[in-house]
Amino acid sequence: MREFTAVSLFCGAGGLDLGFDKAGFQTVWANDFNADACKTHQNWSKAKIVCGDISKVDIDTIPDSDVILGGFPCQGFSLSGPRKIDDSRNVLYKHYVKIVAAKQPKIFVGENVKGLLTMGGGQIIEAILEEFSICGYNVFYQLVNAKDFGVPQDRERVIIFGFRKDLNIADFKLPIPKIPMMTLSDALKDLPEAKAEEICNASYSSRYMSRNRKRDWNQVSYTIPAMAKQVTLYPGSPDMVKLDKDLWQFGKNGITRRLSWREAAAIQTFPKDLDFYGDLTSKYKQIGNAVPVKLAEYVALQLKAVLLEKENVLWQPESKPPMEKPLNMHVS
Repeated sequence: MREFTAVSLFCGAGGLDLGFDKAGFQTVWANDFNADACKTHQNWSKAKIVCGDISKVDIDTIPDSDVILGGFPCQGFSLSGPRKIDDSRNVLYKHYVKIVAAKQPKIFVGENVKGLLTMGGGQIIEAILEEFSICGYNVFYQLVNAKDFGVPQDRERVIIFGFRKDLNIADFKLPIPKIPMMTLSDALKDLPEAKAEEICNASYSSRYMSRNRKRDWNQVSYTIPAMAKQVTLYPGSPDMVKLDKDLWQFGKNGITRRLSWREAAAIQTFPKDLDFYGDLTSKYKQIGNAVPVKLAEYVALQLKAVLLEKENVLWQPESKPPMEKPLNMHVS
């Protein structure tokens, strides 16, 4: 069985890529603008990492691959802050479209925040889908919650799937696996006690104190954010107490602290021994911006099944597909 290859754009520390790697793909080339993230990615991967502005990369230097991955920047689409249709970060996906159009991988995968679906009254997502369709792809998107895929975290994200039209994929949807929920206790049980230098100790803003920031050991975490000072509380902290609408205070029986960067990384299902480069703020940012590894691995396995089946259909019609095809995949 041959190894499928992947190229990764806006790769960050490589949560998406690491999941595909675990599913048997080989990431051969990756790009990001953040130098710390590139060093972190290079720390675990064998890919050629090109650190710099994607708009300045010569497309001819990007190798061909079976899949192109791209968690294009999402700050302008986020529900957690001000959203602007003309935010310069929102047009970075156009570079992704341009590269997909030029390289013509069999499949591409995009990931973004839930806010993408309502941005501009739905005009943004429709424009993105249309641009990829013009490039020669059947494009589908799905809103998923990472907690349904073995990730100990409430994290709703939009995943965009593009299949080159010659693959004849008329519909595609990720099946939701029937697996036990992974809790904070499961995720953090093997970690050593956090060191002071691994924990953001910035003051707590009025925004932070406007809602509950703590989940218990038997629950999943709130979404891991990219901003260090907005990282939620360690589950061993005292419960927060609601005083009024949009006003909470910390409990008094115990020590209140944020999750350490290592704990946040474990909740994002990165390997617990993976080191991140940069200062504390940079580490939190890389972790919060990443796709959870377990979610990425599940996506990769489903797409690998599609690729294996299509290769059998196209070149070995007498062979039985080696993997069961994903649910809700219709071939026209």
